[in-house]
Amino acid sequence: MIRCIYSPFTDIYFHLAAEEYLLKQGNEDIFMLWQDTPSVVIGKHQRLRSEVDKKWAEQGRVHIARRFSGGGAVYHDLGNVNLTFIETAPRLPEFVTYLQRTLNFLNSIGLMVKGDERLGIYLNGLKISGSAQCVHKNRVLYHCTLLYDTDLTALYKALNPEPMVDDETLSSVYAVPSVRSEVTNIRSHLPEGTVTDFKEKAFQYFSKSQSVSAFNGKEIEAVNQLRKEKYIQKEWIYSR
Repeated sequence: MIRCIYSPFTDIYFHLAAEEYLLKQGNEDIFMLWQDTPSVVIGKHQRLRSEVDKKWAEQGRVHIARRFSGGGAVYHDLGNVNLTFIETAPRLPEFVTYLQRTLNFLNSIGLMVKGDERLGIYLNGLKISGSAQCVHKNRVLYHCTLLYDTDLTALYKALNPEPMVDDETLSSVYAVPSVRSEVTNIRSHLPEGTVTDFKEKAFQYFSKSQSVSAFNGKEIEAVNQLRKEKYIQKEWIYSR
Protein backbone atom coordinates (compact mmCIF):
# COMPACT_ATOMS: atom_id res chain seq x y z
CA MET A 1 0.00 0.00 0.00
CA ILE A 2 1.33 3.41 -1.02
CA ARG A 3 0.47 6.52 0.93
CA CYS A 4 -0.62 9.13 -1.61
CA ILE A 5 -0.39 12.81 -0.70
CA TYR A 6 -1.90 15.52 -2.90
CA SER A 7 -0.39 18.51 -1.16
CA PRO A 8 -2.56 21.66 -0.94
CA PHE A 9 0.39 23.85 0.04
CA THR A 10 2.47 26.06 -2.26
CA ASP A 11 5.45 26.91 -0.06
CA ILE A 12 8.78 25.58 -1.31
CA TYR A 13 10.35 25.48 2.16
CA PHE A 14 7.48 23.42 3.54
CA HIS A 15 7.74 20.85 0.75
CA LEU A 16 11.49 20.47 1.03
CA ALA A 17 11.13 19.97 4.78
CA ALA A 18 8.24 17.55 4.23
CA GLU A 19 10.31 15.41 1.87
CA GLU A 20 13.16 15.14 4.36
CA TYR A 21 10.81 14.41 7.26
CA LEU A 22 8.88 11.70 5.37
CA LEU A 23 12.11 10.12 4.17
CA LYS A 24 13.85 10.01 7.55
CA GLN A 25 11.01 9.62 10.05
CA GLY A 26 8.59 7.35 8.25
CA ASN A 27 8.56 3.79 7.01
CA GLU A 28 5.72 4.05 4.49
CA ASP A 29 6.07 4.04 0.73
CA ILE A 30 4.90 7.49 -0.37
CA PHE A 31 3.86 9.26 -3.54
CA MET A 32 3.42 13.03 -3.25
CA LEU A 33 2.28 15.56 -5.85
CA TRP A 34 2.97 19.21 -5.12
CA GLN A 35 3.47 22.71 -6.56
CA ASP A 36 5.22 25.89 -5.45
CA THR A 37 5.11 29.60 -6.13
CA PRO A 38 8.12 31.01 -8.08
CA SER A 39 11.31 29.57 -6.62
CA VAL A 40 14.86 28.73 -7.62
CA VAL A 41 15.94 25.55 -5.86
CA ILE A 42 19.51 24.28 -5.85
CA GLY A 43 21.08 20.96 -4.93
CA LYS A 44 22.68 20.15 -1.61
CA HIS A 45 26.26 20.71 -2.74
CA GLN A 46 25.71 23.64 -5.07
CA ARG A 47 27.16 27.00 -4.07
CA LEU A 48 25.50 30.37 -4.75
CA ARG A 49 26.66 33.94 -4.99
CA SER A 50 24.70 35.06 -1.94
CA GLU A 51 24.87 38.78 -2.62
CA VAL A 52 23.06 38.34 -5.93
CA ASP A 53 20.46 35.95 -4.58
CA LYS A 54 19.72 38.06 -1.53
CA LYS A 55 18.93 40.91 -3.90
CA TRP A 56 16.62 38.68 -5.92
CA ALA A 57 14.83 37.56 -2.76
CA GLU A 58 14.50 41.12 -1.49
CA GLN A 59 12.95 42.15 -4.80
CA GLY A 60 10.40 39.35 -4.51
CA ARG A 61 11.38 37.89 -7.87
CA VAL A 62 11.76 34.34 -6.57
CA HIS A 63 12.26 32.39 -3.39
CA ILE A 64 15.78 30.96 -3.10
CA ALA A 65 15.92 27.50 -1.54
CA ARG A 66 18.24 24.52 -1.16
CA ARG A 67 17.10 20.91 -1.21
CA PHE A 68 18.92 18.03 0.51
CA SER A 69 19.24 15.96 -2.69
CA GLY A 70 21.90 16.61 -5.31
CA GLY A 71 21.83 18.07 -8.80
CA GLY A 72 21.71 21.55 -10.24
CA ALA A 73 19.29 24.45 -10.10
CA VAL A 74 15.62 24.12 -11.06
CA TYR A 75 12.83 26.66 -11.37
CA HIS A 76 9.40 26.15 -9.84
CA ASP A 77 6.13 27.98 -10.35
CA LEU A 78 2.45 27.00 -10.32
CA GLY A 79 2.70 25.78 -13.91
CA ASN A 80 5.24 23.19 -12.80
CA VAL A 81 4.08 19.92 -11.24
CA ASN A 82 6.42 18.06 -8.90
CA LEU A 83 6.40 14.34 -8.11
CA THR A 84 8.08 12.73 -5.12
CA PHE A 85 8.56 8.99 -4.60
CA ILE A 86 9.80 7.77 -1.21
CA GLU A 87 10.26 4.05 -0.64
CA THR A 88 12.03 1.53 1.54
CA ALA A 89 14.55 -0.32 -0.60
CA PRO A 90 16.16 -3.63 0.47
CA ARG A 91 19.12 -3.08 -1.87
CA LEU A 92 20.87 -0.37 -3.85
CA PRO A 93 18.03 1.46 -5.63
CA GLU A 94 17.76 1.66 -9.39
CA PHE A 95 16.55 5.21 -9.93
CA VAL A 96 15.78 4.50 -13.57
CA THR A 97 12.72 2.63 -12.23
CA TYR A 98 11.17 5.95 -11.19
CA LEU A 99 12.09 7.53 -14.49
CA GLN A 100 10.32 4.71 -16.31
CA ARG A 101 7.20 5.12 -14.17
CA THR A 102 7.04 8.77 -15.18
CA LEU A 103 7.66 7.96 -18.84
CA ASN A 104 4.84 5.40 -18.73
CA PHE A 105 2.44 8.00 -17.31
CA LEU A 106 3.32 10.53 -20.00
CA ASN A 107 2.94 7.86 -22.68
CA SER A 108 -0.49 7.04 -21.28
CA ILE A 109 -1.73 10.57 -22.02
CA GLY A 110 -0.39 10.51 -25.57
CA LEU A 111 3.09 12.01 -25.21
CA MET A 112 5.98 10.33 -27.01
CA VAL A 113 8.74 11.06 -24.51
CA LYS A 114 12.26 9.78 -23.96
CA GLY A 115 14.56 9.64 -20.96
CA ASP A 116 18.32 10.09 -20.87
CA GLU A 117 21.25 8.92 -18.76
CA ARG A 118 20.81 11.90 -16.42
CA LEU A 119 17.20 10.80 -15.75
CA GLY A 120 15.80 13.78 -17.61
CA ILE A 121 12.74 13.54 -19.85
CA TYR A 122 12.50 15.00 -23.35
CA LEU A 123 9.59 15.70 -25.67
CA ASN A 124 10.48 16.33 -29.32
CA GLY A 125 14.06 16.87 -28.20
CA LEU A 126 13.16 19.50 -25.59
CA LYS A 127 13.39 18.94 -21.86
CA ILE A 128 10.21 18.75 -19.76
CA SER A 129 11.55 17.09 -16.61
CA GLY A 130 14.61 16.94 -14.41
CA SER A 131 15.13 14.82 -11.32
CA ALA A 132 17.24 14.42 -8.20
CA GLN A 133 17.72 11.54 -5.79
CA CYS A 134 19.07 10.67 -2.39
CA VAL A 135 19.37 7.68 -0.05
CA HIS A 136 18.95 7.63 3.73
CA LYS A 137 19.78 4.25 5.30
CA ASN A 138 17.37 1.85 3.58
CA ARG A 139 15.08 4.63 2.36
CA VAL A 140 15.25 6.24 -1.09
CA LEU A 141 13.83 9.48 -2.43
CA TYR A 142 13.36 10.42 -6.07
CA HIS A 143 11.73 13.68 -7.05
CA CYS A 144 11.18 15.22 -10.45
CA THR A 145 9.69 18.25 -12.12
CA LEU A 146 7.13 18.22 -14.94
CA LEU A 147 6.91 21.48 -16.88
CA TYR A 148 3.25 21.73 -17.80
CA ASP A 149 2.53 25.45 -18.21
CA THR A 150 5.50 27.20 -16.65
CA ASP A 151 6.44 30.80 -17.41
CA LEU A 152 9.45 29.94 -19.58
CA THR A 153 10.59 33.55 -19.81
CA ALA A 154 10.83 33.68 -16.02
CA LEU A 155 12.55 30.29 -16.00
CA TYR A 156 15.26 31.43 -18.41
CA LYS A 157 15.87 34.63 -16.49
CA ALA A 158 16.02 32.80 -13.16
CA LEU A 159 18.41 30.10 -14.33
CA ASN A 160 20.52 32.34 -16.57
CA PRO A 161 21.05 35.38 -14.36
CA GLU A 162 22.99 38.42 -15.45
CA PRO A 163 26.67 38.12 -14.53
CA MET A 164 28.15 40.29 -11.82
CA VAL A 165 31.56 41.92 -11.56
CA ASP A 166 33.56 40.98 -8.48
CA ASP A 167 37.13 42.24 -8.12
CA GLU A 168 37.23 42.90 -11.86
CA THR A 169 36.34 39.25 -12.54
CA LEU A 170 33.10 38.37 -14.31
CA SER A 171 31.19 35.81 -12.27
CA SER A 172 27.80 34.16 -12.65
CA VAL A 173 25.27 33.63 -9.90
CA TYR A 174 25.99 29.91 -9.69
CA ALA A 175 29.48 28.86 -8.64
CA VAL A 176 28.55 25.29 -9.67
CA PRO A 177 26.70 25.50 -13.01
CA SER A 178 23.70 23.37 -13.90
CA VAL A 179 23.60 21.36 -17.12
CA ARG A 180 21.68 23.57 -19.55
CA SER A 181 18.90 22.21 -21.76
CA GLU A 182 16.31 23.81 -23.98
CA VAL A 183 12.89 23.27 -22.44
CA THR A 184 9.25 23.20 -23.46
CA ASN A 185 5.85 23.01 -21.78
CA ILE A 186 3.79 19.83 -21.92
CA ARG A 187 0.70 21.96 -22.47
CA SER A 188 1.99 22.98 -25.90
CA HIS A 189 1.94 19.34 -27.02
CA LEU A 190 -1.58 18.43 -25.89
CA PRO A 191 -4.88 19.39 -27.54
CA GLU A 192 -6.41 20.74 -24.34
CA GLY A 193 -6.32 20.69 -20.55
CA THR A 194 -5.38 22.94 -17.66
CA VAL A 195 -2.64 22.31 -15.12
CA THR A 196 -5.40 21.21 -12.71
CA ASP A 197 -6.55 18.59 -15.23
CA PHE A 198 -2.96 17.40 -15.62
CA LYS A 199 -2.43 17.14 -11.87
CA GLU A 200 -5.60 15.08 -11.50
CA LYS A 201 -4.49 12.69 -14.24
CA ALA A 202 -1.04 12.33 -12.70
CA PHE A 203 -2.36 11.75 -9.22
CA GLN A 204 -4.89 9.17 -10.34
CA TYR A 205 -2.25 7.35 -12.37
CA PHE A 206 0.40 7.13 -9.68
CA SER A 207 -1.98 6.58 -6.78
CA LYS A 208 -3.85 3.87 -8.73
CA SER A 209 -7.05 5.51 -7.44
CA GLN A 210 -6.12 4.90 -3.79
CA SER A 211 -7.57 7.42 -1.39
CA VAL A 212 -5.72 10.67 -0.86
CA SER A 213 -3.87 11.14 2.42
CA ALA A 214 -3.44 14.53 4.06
CA PHE A 215 -0.61 15.64 6.29
CA ASN A 216 -1.78 15.08 9.85
CA GLY A 217 -1.39 17.63 12.62
CA LYS A 218 1.71 16.00 14.08
CA GLU A 219 3.41 15.94 10.68
CA ILE A 220 2.56 19.57 9.91
CA GLU A 221 3.97 20.63 13.26
CA ALA A 222 7.18 18.63 12.74
CA VAL A 223 7.62 19.75 9.13
CA ASN A 224 7.10 23.40 10.04
CA GLN A 225 9.67 23.04 12.81
CA LEU A 226 12.20 21.60 10.33
CA ARG A 227 11.29 24.36 7.87
CA LYS A 228 11.95 26.98 10.55
CA GLU A 229 15.16 25.46 11.92
CA LYS A 230 16.74 24.51 8.59
CA TYR A 231 15.17 25.34 5.26
CA ILE A 232 14.55 29.07 5.69
CA GLN A 233 17.87 29.64 7.44
CA LYS A 234 20.42 31.68 5.48
CA GLU A 235 23.18 29.40 6.72
CA TRP A 236 21.53 26.44 4.97
CA ILE A 237 20.57 28.28 1.79
CA TYR A 238 23.78 30.22 1.14
CA SER A 239 26.63 28.56 3.01
CA ARG A 240 28.12 26.02 0.61
